[in-house]
Amino acid sequence: MTTIVNKPKNIAVLGATGSIGLQALDIIERSQGRYRASVLAAGSQVDKLIELALTHKPDLAIIADEKKYQILRGALQPLGIKTAAGAKALEEAAAAENVDMVLTATVGYSGLAPTIVAIKANKDIALANKETLVVAGALIEKLQNHSHSKIYPVDSEHSAIYQCLQGEDMARVNRLIITASGGPFRTWTTAQIANATVEDALNHPNWHMGAKITIDSATMLNKAFEIIEARWLFKMPPSKITPVVHPQSIIHSMVEYADGAVKAQLGTPDMRLPIAYALGEATRDNYLLPPLTLQQMSVLTFMEPDLKKFPCLDLAYYALEKGGNSACIINAANEIAVAAFLHGKISFPQIYTTITEALAQMPFILDPTYEDYVATNAETRALAQELIEKNKK
Repeated sequence: MTTIVNKPKNIAVLGATGSIGLQALDIIERSQGRYRASVLAAGSQVDKLIELALTHKPDLAIIADEKKYQILRGALQPLGIKTAAGAKALEEAAAAENVDMVLTATVGYSGLAPTIVAIKANKDIALANKETLVVAGALIEKLQNHSHSKIYPVDSEHSAIYQCLQGEDMARVNRLIITASGGPFRTWTTAQIANATVEDALNHPNWHMGAKITIDSATMLNKAFEIIEARWLFKMPPSKITPVVHPQSIIHSMVEYADGAVKAQLGTPDMRLPIAYALGEATRDNYLLPPLTLQQMSVLTFMEPDLKKFPCLDLAYYALEKGGNSACIINAANEIAVAAFLHGKISFPQIYTTITEALAQMPFILDPTYEDYVATNAETRALAQELIEKNKK
């Protein structure tokens, strides 16, 4: 009698040393052979990447920072683990024959190129990098129309919406309701926010994330990005996507239907659930997290976001109405501005002003190609640096 052995799903983990990457690897390790990390890639944390490679034994380990390649190679190649470096290596790994799914968990714009390559190679994608759809949603949509690739959202909000839409008719959806914790400054005054320190902004009340996404949560630009991402993921017009502040982060998002019903996905604030749901292609693990208690669900509050305190949120609707390369400009300027704030070069409110000044000065391209996005990203970054040097506190 022949025993049929199911082969593990080979996953390329791009951004393996970050918060999402580490939690994904925890899920992979506990999957009892259902998943395997066949590729591990990191930006510059070479020692951590080596440690992970020794544990998970991938076929290939990639460090984006080419200056650290020899350290990686010296540690892993004697053990039979292939090594590579640079952005091109990431793209090649995303299309590799031995990869079944690509987890794009890199930070910022860097996730775009490997995601595009993966779509062209018909690979399924667990997308944790919201900037991919923010920067080039229209291009990603066109590429998907000619590919068998499926995108499974990892962001907790988009995963929640995805779960609420299962088995439903999209024509009967009235609106998508994206929840936001409100970040560390939800109860602060505008004057207090103006003097916020880096430590203040990194003190998120509910989630433990990397520095970049935590600052984006504090400005609420992350919620603007999620609105843009939802437009492309679920093919919904911006007028049907509504943000709401929900401080407890228990309801991760909701969908309102034509008959007045509202479906919500609830869970503890833990990214392992949406990661596992994406890796499993909309299937559920057994007892991944402890269920919510009645006490946790006893107080659920909601309020409209304050656009005077959080003007970055309105940039979502500006970018979706304007179209073209406007969201690419917003993202690039924000990445530079957040880095400057984290290094004490600008104040917290100057993140927003840097973005709006870049929008005012950068050339607008209505129907950008991939090359236009690359150029827009580079030129906006250079402009944002100039603006920061001119306006730094």
